[in-house]
Amino acid sequence: MEERSQCFGQTFCSLKEPTMDFRRVKDYFSWLYYQYQIISCCAVLEPWEQSMFNTILLTIVAMVVYTAYVFIPIHIRLAWEFFSKICGYHSTISN
Repeated sequence: MEERSQCFGQTFCSLKEPTMDFRRVKDYFSWLYYQYQIISCCAVLEPWEQSMFNTILLTIVAMVVYTAYVFIPIHIRLAWEFFSKICGYHSTISN
């Protein structure tokens, strides 16, 4: 805490502070990965089972993201046209 109090009023501080932030971010991501392993029970799997589980999970997440990217704009446009007709607003969105 001494370094932070010395650095408080200065414009330029020592380079030790950003490395501490990177270490904190690294620790946070390692904590998140540990939580993922505990919650999904990956910690008790063998390495080949972990890789299969992670591959299947990553594939499912990628398919959900792709499907959302492709179909959500279409549904938003259709909902906009539907509600604009109900409210009496004529849309000029081209098909």
